[in-house]
Amino acid sequence: MASMNTGGTDPRRDAFDVALREITGRADRRDPVLARTGGPAGNARLTAWTGLVLLILLAIEGATLLDVGGLISWHLIVGLLLVPPAILKVGTTGWRIVRYYTGDTAYRQAGPPQVLLRVLGPLVVLFTLLLLATGILLTIEGPSRGDSGVLGLPVSAMFLHQASFFAWVVVMTVHVLARTVSATKIVTGRVIPGASVPGRGTRIGVLLVMAASSVVLAALLAGPWISQWQQTG
Repeated sequence: MASMNTGGTDPRRDAFDVALREITGRADRRDPVLARTGGPAGNARLTAWTGLVLLILLAIEGATLLDVGGLISWHLIVGLLLVPPAILKVGTTGWRIVRYYTGDTAYRQAGPPQVLLRVLGPLVVLFTLLLLATGILLTIEGPSRGDSGVLGLPVSAMFLHQASFFAWVVVMTVHVLARTVSATKIVTGRVIPGASVPGRGTRIGVLLVMAASSVVLAALLAGPWISQWQQTG
């Protein structure tokens, strides 16, 4: 029987090699640098810094689950702090996707994420937003109504929050493994050594607004919600 190997490459092996290079930070990332905003390179830096903030806050939020009853105050506060960074992360990645698929020259030159991240990206966004939304809904309703149906559905806010958490853990674990090294290189400036990416002041301003929004949101809402949970708990 004639051999089926024609000397071509195996697409599955190629995809695995690309994913491995991305995970280990060896992927050849070429984000064009544009004047004023930094273009794709500036977008990558803002996304990386926002992702770092999210990762730290999510790690703290996860730690509160070790004793969510005793640490309910911290669980609620950190949950509120997470909302602005999550929205910003969706915004920066969404902007990159829109610019790429609408044919922007610089973003087309930067290229799309590798296949694994293109599949994971929408799932990470979906389950992160679902996790935060159900958490806020559960917090507003309080423990007395958290086990009742929500929006006319025969499932509770508590169930939706827990289910979205487990789904989020799965996709986020893979996403973190795939992006941590490359994001760290972007944050530390090792992607474009010795190069200055324009728009640094704007990016810092956006991050400061994000941080201020998180603090204001937690300051305004955490107190009443914590009291409600402590009184019923």
